[in-house]
Amino acid sequence: MLRRESISACVNWTTHAELRAQVQKLWDKGELLAGLIEGNAGFPKRLALKGPSSGEIADHFEAVHHWIADLSALPHGRIEMREFHHRLFGKNTLPVAVWLDTADAALAWLGKRRDAARFATLLAQTRAQQPQLLAWIAKRPLRALELDAAWQRLLHIVAWLQDHPRPGVYLRQVDIPGVDSKFIETHRGVLAEWLDLSLPVSAIDASASGVGQFAARYGFRDKPLRVRFRLLDPQASILPGGGLQDIGIDADSFARLDLKLARVIVVENEINYLSLPQLTNSMAIFGAGYGFDMLAPAAWLARCTIDYWGDIDTHGFAILDQLRSRYAQVQSFLMDRATLMQFAAHWSVEERPSLRDLPRLTPEESALYDDLRDNRLGNRVRLEQERIGYPWLLSALAQR
Repeated sequence: MLRRESISACVNWTTHAELRAQVQKLWDKGELLAGLIEGNAGFPKRLALKGPSSGEIADHFEAVHHWIADLSALPHGRIEMREFHHRLFGKNTLPVAVWLDTADAALAWLGKRRDAARFATLLAQTRAQQPQLLAWIAKRPLRALELDAAWQRLLHIVAWLQDHPRPGVYLRQVDIPGVDSKFIETHRGVLAEWLDLSLPVSAIDASASGVGQFAARYGFRDKPLRVRFRLLDPQASILPGGGLQDIGIDADSFARLDLKLARVIVVENEINYLSLPQLTNSMAIFGAGYGFDMLAPAAWLARCTIDYWGDIDTHGFAILDQLRSRYAQVQSFLMDRATLMQFAAHWSVEERPSLRDLPRLTPEESALYDDLRDNRLGNRVRLEQERIGYPWLLSALAQR
């Protein structure tokens, strides 16, 4: 008498659920949608199927019948059967493969026909309006489907820039129905990929890269870089009323000031920037981390003594190194070993230390930087500049 047993007793045989998971993987990799671009490309497609061995047929004959019945109930797909002769059971047929003959069969199995129809619509729009983007769709079909609601507007933006290369206007001034500057800013990443494929080389500034430089790359006007500075010498005031004036202006206007100052102190911390005392013939600039593009137009800075005051940690020295790449005369200020050890009680932990070599540091700075990045003084030691005592600051300024 045959034993009654379920397919689950034979865990090595491919189940209905496992076959569907294979189809789902084709969707997740974008293969099903990509295949629609060239019309059923990649089909028929064979799914992996593991069935019972000859010994398992003898030991689990009833379970084999259940397994075959389960596969026969597949809603989609074609089962390839093969005849075999068993020494106990004679001639029988056994599934050896499951085939998906068309992409539509796979889509139906997953319930994705509606998604595929949306994809077909955006595909047709692209083929008619911007066929050069079909290669992008083939590589990123699922991303294309995510952009379905915005697709036609994105195509309009590409067309507008083809008609207005390097337009020299702000994004706010782009006149396309249904498109505003917020929409363009939200989709800068995908637009950059499309525009690189759609615009002539002459319309693209290859030196500008990344989402943050979208405007510069494609010839839009961008927010002007700004410089915030304090004139520490009351005699150098440029606004009525005198005093230690805190001023913010665009970079080009800053470049035209040419105040004949002797000393500039670049300070990363705002409170330290605001609390610097009066200094003859001096200016303080509120720093911007790793960004110093706003200082580039100011050629007159090249003749000034420039001090950089940042945190005593690996990134503070990395920023110092970067600033020196633009102004070789930059000196570090309160970023020395004596200051670090004086305020050891105020050390904190640097979150993500920099480990790269910094070729523009002085020997003393390099030694301290190496001690910090190699944790010779403690675990990721950091001294934030605002934790340095004010009398220590005044003493250091008096010695410069």
